[in-house]
Amino acid sequence: MNGSPSLFSFTGQNTTMHPIVRNILAVLAGLLVGGLVNMALIVLSGSLFPPPPGVDVNDIASINAHIGEYSVAQLLAPFFAHALGALVGGFVAAKLAVGSGMPQALIVGAFNLVGGIMAVSMIPDAPMWFNVLDLVVAYMPMAWLGARLAHR
Repeated sequence: MNGSPSLFSFTGQNTTMHPIVRNILAVLAGLLVGGLVNMALIVLSGSLFPPPPGVDVNDIASINAHIGEYSVAQLLAPFFAHALGALVGGFVAAKLAVGSGMPQALIVGAFNLVGGIMAVSMIPDAPMWFNVLDLVVAYMPMAWLGARLAHR
């Protein structure tokens, strides 16, 4: 192939993936697995810490109308889901990536952060301490930690 890299290079029985393709797939896998962890924890936390009476968790207007009734535990549950989702997503991306995996883990964290910013903008009356904690701690630092743990 004239020395130019192809997406896949075949040598006998071994197949090696081009590093760029592998890194893209690592990010996608991190987003998928981290998203599944986040969603599973959100569902689980809803049964452990049910929302206040009258809240329809599938209706953002209902959440906004009752956000002042949420306890600290009910607010911390989604924070932990976001943080663990970013941690696991960053870990998976870093573990599957070529090289240190840190850039791939941070891309996963950045995508999660964008989702967190969107959530904060949709629930404007959420307590400021929760918004700051969620946006500052749950995404980028946890994805960074996931990458560090992946290469211990």
